[in-house]
Parts: sequence; C-alpha cells; structure tokens
Amino acid sequence: MISDAAIDRLRALADAPDFSATRYELLEPLGRGGMATVFRARDRELDRDVAVKVTAWRTAADADRLRAEARTLARLEHPGVVPVHDVGRLPDGRVFTVMMLVRGDRLDAAARNLPLRDRLRLFDRVCDTVSFAHASGVLHRDLKPANIMVGPFGRVFVLDWGLAVAQPPEPGSDPTTSLITAGPSGTEGYMAPEQVAGIADVRSDVYALGAILRDLIADTTEGSQNLRPLKSVAARATGSDPGSRYASAGELAADVRRFLDGDAVTAHHETPLERGLRLARVYRTPIALVLAYLAMRAVFLVFWGR
Repeated sequence: MISDAAIDRLRALADAPDFSATRYELLEPLGRGGMATVFRARDRELDRDVAVKVTAWRTAADADRLRAEARTLARLEHPGVVPVHDVGRLPDGRVFTVMMLVRGDRLDAAARNLPLRDRLRLFDRVCDTVSFAHASGVLHRDLKPANIMVGPFGRVFVLDWGLAVAQPPEPGSDPTTSLITAGPSGTEGYMAPEQVAGIADVRSDVYALGAILRDLIADTTEGSQNLRPLKSVAARATGSDPGSRYASAGELAADVRRFLDGDAVTAHHETPLERGLRLARVYRTPIALVLAYLAMRAVFLVFWGR
C-alpha cells in the first residue's frame, strides 16, 4: 500500500513545472493559491533570485488570467507595485510570470511591534500605491494585510493583483468614478457590500483600506481619547453606503496625515475638550517653555519681594 503522504509527493512531482528549457531554476515553493503557485527561482542569466508564478492548471482561462494580471502589473510602474520581468509558456501549456522577489513581512506582522505613527506612515504608502492604480483605471478588489508586504527599509508593496480589473480611462474622464461589473470578489471582512453583487469602483477599495486602518489601530497602546479621530476615519471609510465613504484613497490618506500632523480630521467632530487636548499635544513644547518662564518669574518675584 502507498501512504497518503507518498501519494501527495508523487502528485507534487507530477505537477512540478518543467523549467529546464528556460533561464530559470526553481528552488522552492513560496505560496500556493487556487489559480497559481509562486516559487523562488534563480535567474541564471542575471545571477539573481526572482519570484516565478506558474498557473496551477493548463486551461486557457487560467493562462488568460495570469497574463491579464501580468499586464496590469506592467502598466503600474510605481515603487509600491512589484515589477514584472518576464512572461512565458512552458511545454505543458502552463503560463508563468517572473517578478522581483519581495522579502519582508506581511503588514499585520510588521506593524505588530511598531508605534502608531510608524503604522500610519506605512498605511499612507499603501494608500499612495492604490491611488496610483486608481488613476490608471485599475481596481485591486482584494486589499487586505495578507496582500501587503513591508520590506527592508520600510518599503511597502501591494501584492496579488489577480482579482484586479482594468478599465482604461476615456480621454477627459475621471478614472476614479467609473463603476465596474466583474463578478463577486474580495475577502470577508475587507470586502465592500457592493462587491458581493459584483459591482465596484474606487470606493470599494477605500472600504478595504478603511478595514486595514481599523486593524492597524485595534491593538495600539495609545489612549482611547487620542484614537477617537482615527476610529472615525476608519468608520467613514467602511460605511455601508459607498456615497458616505471617502471619494478616493487620496482623501482617506489626507485625513490620516492630518491626524499625524496634529490637525483636526474631516471625519470627526471634535468636542471642546478634544480640541484642547489636541492643541496641547501639538504645542506642548512652547506651552512647556511658557509655563517654565512663568514659574521662574513667580520664584523671582517671591525672592525679590523678600
């Protein structure tokens, strides 16, 4: 009898892609999904490690989807998008793409030991990448911490554009306002309600960004009073009505930057106490200097009076 483990190994060997006729040497699998498997590989020509994504099956539909993802990435020339180096077809009919090998941690793991301000700076870079994609007529449709990688030196990459849809903007039109119907997509907890019906626009990605922001501030040690504006930002971004959300990823990021700069955010109505505490945090150094000066004056007057 052959054990189940042995059968699994034999199946893996049978399904292993044959790259012997290419310049790439497969080293180890990095991840497996329903449509494709990603391998770490060696580019023998350029003597560097790369990531190779190979379709799981040999159907024309799988090949078309992987090519479409590669074309989407190729049109998004941005520091937050992994560049595509090559596309090809294996003798068995499977299609593969070659990309830069990204090293680092998922956003949620990378943010775990970071202070709030550093988390928000990472989030701002994610929003910048998504804004660029939207301006190019591309919706991601599956934004979540697992699809965001933080590399060395704080570089941020938005990954897995397999569900992305591209709609080239018409001349003179605003690419951020076009509705796209492309079937249900996304991940529970990060998927906007309208995506269940297969309808999406930039505000659907804004919803996912708001859910990511919600996660980033969930376990922070900041005081609850200080976090109320950020919670309001996340709540506005994840509103069930698309019209109540931020109109773009850029608007969402701008409100987060206002928080970082010590300014009032548009999503939150401050109470007088909150405004006073915010201004005290922003101007704590000059306030401390004034108080120190007044204290010294008081001491001087007391001794001078004697």
